[in-house]
Amino acid sequence: MSVTNRRHFLKGCTVFAAGSVAGSLIPRSIHTMARASIKNPSGAEAQLRRLGITLREATAPAAPFKPVVQVGNMIYLSGHGPRRPEGGFVKGKVGKSLSMEEGQAAARLTGLDMLSTIRGALGSLDKVKRLVKVTGMVNSADDFTQHPQVINGFSTLMIDVFGEEAGKGARSAVGMSGLPFGIAVEIEAIFEIG
Repeated sequence: MSVTNRRHFLKGCTVFAAGSVAGSLIPRSIHTMARASIKNPSGAEAQLRRLGITLREATAPAAPFKPVVQVGNMIYLSGHGPRRPEGGFVKGKVGKSLSMEEGQAAARLTGLDMLSTIRGALGSLDKVKRLVKVTGMVNSADDFTQHPQVINGFSTLMIDVFGEEAGKGARSAVGMSGLPFGIAVEIEAIFEIG
């Protein structure tokens, strides 16, 4: 095997090993791995306009905590709820007084409220590099098991705004016997900024 061929072979093995460590047995090309770190090329603010989304002003919490804390190049967002555009929150238990689709809509509203907080803290959503981690809590009936599908309402919004790779983070979706004030969903998240 020539030196040039050996280099190509070893480079391919490295890419395959990196994919295997990440949990995938399918080798990923170098082009795919480079593309995976790219966020929405048009920018999140332009994408919001394209989607016809208008964010409300961020609201100050009524309790002694910060809605967002920045540490280095990471921002940590406190739990947000499904704030309605006309005021108030979506309340109820998914699987009991709310359908799964209503739960998904509540998760999307929660995402919109979170985007308002991020913009209020940073001045622009374009400063977000990627979503890192999401914890989604669903106020649900005891026998309800579709918590991940409910939180998809939030996750789909993040992908729509930040792009396929930058809008997908690690995620947990769990059911709760109750949430503050009876809200349907509460979500907290961590974002990398740059």
